[in-house]
Amino acid sequence: MATICPTITAFEPHEYRQQMGVAAKLAKRVHIDLMDGEFAPSRSPNLQQVWWPHHVIADIHLMYQRPMEVLEQLIKLKPHMVIVHNEADLHHMHFAAELHKHDIQTGLAILQDTPIEWTEQIMHSFDQVLIFSGNLGYHGGEADTSLLDKVKFVKHNHPDVEIAWDGGIDDQNAKTLIDAGVEVLNVGGFIQKSPNPERAYDTLIALARTDKGT
Repeated sequence: MATICPTITAFEPHEYRQQMGVAAKLAKRVHIDLMDGEFAPSRSPNLQQVWWPHHVIADIHLMYQRPMEVLEQLIKLKPHMVIVHNEADLHHMHFAAELHKHDIQTGLAILQDTPIEWTEQIMHSFDQVLIFSGNLGYHGGEADTSLLDKVKFVKHNHPDVEIAWDGGIDDQNAKTLIDAGVEVLNVGGFIQKSPNPERAYDTLIALARTDKGT
């Protein structure tokens, strides 16, 4: 069954607290967006201000231009996974290896305009590939289903790599993404902006349970 991960995309500590409260009540695994104001135009709370409840499995989506500058802070936080962008200024394989030494999984996010073939030489170093179809640093965007060709590429060439999607997921497209092979759906606005986040989450869980492989 596909995993539904509520996303936290906050610009202030109080907003982070509120969104984490929503996400942690719904799911065991959450997706935390962190932005540096450079790679992404918006800025989130910094790594010293990031936290999650003990029962939560936290994936950090690091929208930073220079992730190596915060490597030690990430290791101290000990998240389940750190996702960095293919387009960041980074020796990607070295970064992934350093996190793996500390039993932290790694993800590689790919922006819409980046050809998936450009990542082929480094993809084997990562546990997850995240197909990004959103607005950098903000909830929302649209789920561009033309990007499902990237999902097909990963499934064919790296069948052991977890495939995730970020951007524009809702009850109208989640099943399409799941049936195409997306295993982790990172969902922001559809849950966080809903008048009833629990109902929104449960709707997506019901769709995930109809996965062809379930």
